[in-house]
Amino acid sequence: MIVAVAKTSAAPWVPAEHDLIALRSAAPGCKGCDLYRHATQVVFGEGPADSKVVMVGEQPGDEEDVKGHPFVGPAGRLLNRAMEEAGLPRDEIYVTNAVKHFKFKIERGKRRIHAKPGAIEISACKPWLEAELDAIRPELIVCLGATAAQSLIGRDFRITTERGKFLPHTRAKEIVATVHPSAVLRALRENYDEEYALFVEDLRVIAARVRKLGHST
Repeated sequence: MIVAVAKTSAAPWVPAEHDLIALRSAAPGCKGCDLYRHATQVVFGEGPADSKVVMVGEQPGDEEDVKGHPFVGPAGRLLNRAMEEAGLPRDEIYVTNAVKHFKFKIERGKRRIHAKPGAIEISACKPWLEAELDAIRPELIVCLGATAAQSLIGRDFRITTERGKFLPHTRAKEIVATVHPSAVLRALRENYDEEYALFVEDLRVIAARVRKLGHST
């Protein structure tokens, strides 16, 4: 006898109406994968519902998990600074993550250390991300890091070779990827300034593209 195995997916918890208020209200009840069992809370996206730009990261970090808001930890603060230098107003941009719960491992019995989400978890959470994009209908999606890029562009996408390339997308006019700000933070001390400058330059190019897209509408 063949026994059907339920596919790991958040889809049963995602409201049929892709409205941000409805989505945000429903997200805390999601049990689409096992990450909800250990995370403090779901961390949903935040920003204007009519934003032209949606930035997508990997997953919440420790500080985001505790506070319940995306990009408020060290990587978020670096992102804020880089966006300001690049001319991308943070309050005009919707920010979210490919995975909505914090995945971690325990170090020395106490400290929670980021653990990269796996393909099953990324796939399971994708219905939330797609619903957010459907609700906002942005002109540009910015993937911060490989997890977001592989979720929305494809598993074969590589930041190292395709960073900064603008591509068409079904849920926006264009999509582009750059590094995650946490990768800049992890850069060796002697490489940090160079990596940060490259990140800011990516965001400057994105800011110029946003202005161009705005003029074409």
